[in-house]
Amino acid sequence: MTLGLAVTGRLGLYINPDSTWFAVSMSIFVLAGAVGSFALPLGAEADHGHDHGDDHAPHVEGGGSHGGDDRPRHGPSAFGLAATVTGGVVASGVVVLTLVLPPASLSAELAMSRDVGAPPLFAGQDAVTLATTGDTSAFGVGEWASVFATTTNPEAFDGDPVELTGFVTPGDDGDFDLSRLVITHCVIDAQPASIPVLDESLPATGQWVTVTGTVRSSSDGRLAIVATGVEQIDEPEDPYEY
Repeated sequence: MTLGLAVTGRLGLYINPDSTWFAVSMSIFVLAGAVGSFALPLGAEADHGHDHGDDHAPHVEGGGSHGGDDRPRHGPSAFGLAATVTGGVVASGVVVLTLVLPPASLSAELAMSRDVGAPPLFAGQDAVTLATTGDTSAFGVGEWASVFATTTNPEAFDGDPVELTGFVTPGDDGDFDLSRLVITHCVIDAQPASIPVLDESLPATGQWVTVTGTVRSSSDGRLAIVATGVEQIDEPEDPYEY
């Protein structure tokens, strides 16, 4: 499944692309081990090599020997065989469905449910330090969300031009929030990043948009984006930031 997603370019919907090499190499290793396991004869896992030979086994009256190899061997039980077949069918079905069905990105509703109002954890003082140098051209929603939440000098960013893509969520400090899910390792640790946007238009919640505008600082020191354009777009091929 992992190899199939990597070949079709969809693995980035599940994990950070920086980890693709590790996931793919481990999948190849596991796949090779799984294929190699079929070389073992059926029942070999029960043979622990306890055949010590007749030279060292104490003989008892009646011709028997302790530790001999004359124990009856039984094949797999009907229940065990049925459980194996059922497990194989279910596991194969899950893999096939994962490969055939298109993967869905995490929704805006999930992003809002994970938004607890705390400052973002995916960027630290390094982002703010970089921003104060004036180099904010490569910043995404995640970096700007960190700057908006942690800066002690909002005037330093007043007037910075931005062009950002994200989805719309309800806002408190603006007409709406521009949001994005930021992934550190995989979708399990995805965190929402949101920045307020001031604009007369109000796209529907969950609608993807590209916002162009300028960062402005209010009299109370809050930062927001004053939009000069809000273009509604389809969900991008890579909906996450990393």
